[in-house]
Amino acid sequence: MFDLRPVAYVIGLLVAILGLTMLLPMLVDIAEGRGEWYVFAESSIITVTAGGLIALASANAVREGLSIQQTFLLTTSVWVALPLFGALPFVLGATEARFVDAFFEAMSGLTTTGSTVFTGLEDLPKGLLLWRGLLQWLGGIGIIVVAMVFLPELRVGGMQVFRSEAFETMGKILPRAAQIASSISTIYVSLTLACALAYIITGMNAFDASVHALTTVSTGGFSNYDASFGTFSGPAEYVATVFMILAALPFVRYVQMLNGNNTALFSDSQVRTFIAIIAVLVLVTVTVLLTVFPHHPEQALREALFNISSIITGTGYASVDYMLWGPLLIALFFFIGLIGGCAGSTACSVKVFRYQLLFASIKVQLRKIRAPHGIFTPRYDGRVVGHDVLSSVISFFVFFVVTLGIVSVALGMTGLDFITSVSGAATALANVGPGLGPQIGPAGNFQGLNDTAKWILTFSMLIGRLELLAVYAIFTVRFWRT
Repeated sequence: MFDLRPVAYVIGLLVAILGLTMLLPMLVDIAEGRGEWYVFAESSIITVTAGGLIALASANAVREGLSIQQTFLLTTSVWVALPLFGALPFVLGATEARFVDAFFEAMSGLTTTGSTVFTGLEDLPKGLLLWRGLLQWLGGIGIIVVAMVFLPELRVGGMQVFRSEAFETMGKILPRAAQIASSISTIYVSLTLACALAYIITGMNAFDASVHALTTVSTGGFSNYDASFGTFSGPAEYVATVFMILAALPFVRYVQMLNGNNTALFSDSQVRTFIAIIAVLVLVTVTVLLTVFPHHPEQALREALFNISSIITGTGYASVDYMLWGPLLIALFFFIGLIGGCAGSTACSVKVFRYQLLFASIKVQLRKIRAPHGIFTPRYDGRVVGHDVLSSVISFFVFFVVTLGIVSVALGMTGLDFITSVSGAATALANVGPGLGPQIGPAGNFQGLNDTAKWILTFSMLIGRLELLAVYAIFTVRFWRT
């Protein structure tokens, strides 16, 4: 019989921790003096109580390890349970959001997608703005642990190639998760503090700097303003660019550097390829802006560097409405959102390493055509890649493309136009944030979409953030029979 109690115990603990986190925005609301503090007090009591009861009711089944089936279920269930409770402040607070909108916003936060259904952000209580930032920050550190512990163990999407990158002791899944979480927490917090300090130096006030640091390092993209990062055009864009890129690099390399391996970061082919892609894309964008549109060279470089980095890392900030940059760059921005950052980072989308493995496989096939009797093996970062990894990567690409098509058609059937449907599906699956077009583009938001479309996009954010296969697996009959 399938035992749900170990899964429920972990979920209960995480829900209770989320409830305690709500006390931070409560304190901010008390300091602001708008009388909104009770929203987070009530939400915290409900969340801590529910999480605590779930954990206590399941505590008698606690053991060190989880089975593969339980791990699959836990990985998905956490990203459903936390947004459910994370939505409470939006329902009870100043936004008075309907459940569909509140759950959409909470899911967008915890998956670090950055799509929003709220307008008039400047007028919201500071507690709610901080809560949006905290959701993304918690989701960012959570997805690093998932990507470094759970997905490699579950052999999802080729992630098994990273099974022993920096933590040689495999052990049981939960103890290993705690070990990795402890190691990356210092790095994650340090990057956040450094980002906040840099924002303050560029002229942001302390509150804006803190919230934007949370959403920059998590590559989430929630802002305190309807104009997104356009409010802070100038030096702050350079700061954001640096930290978005740093957050999109594999955190395991930072751990190795702290352990004395000074060359760990740039010896990673993922990192070198990722930086090269950004450099080429920025060069193309700057060239177009200087030759087609009237831009000052520094402005062209700054806007290209910021917006390219924002989209490719999945952060989703926008400093300008790049829908006005012409069809070439609009198409470019659509496709770079499907690239993503490095595995084991807060970045989202397909990830650079999968493209590297795909091209390595194609290269081998081409060589076999030219020399049928030759023996060729695909390699990644100097290591031979097994057939199971390649099969997993190819399966991921197939599922991604098929899912993108299905979601696009489903959105179209709700009444959305072609551009909104396709770009909405892509931005949700890749967890980028803004789509294309006047409605959900960089100058718009998702508020005006119908409820059915919002539910479809919410589910798409979930499956996209958990690499599709980890979610699809629990819907198979074989999963529950094993």
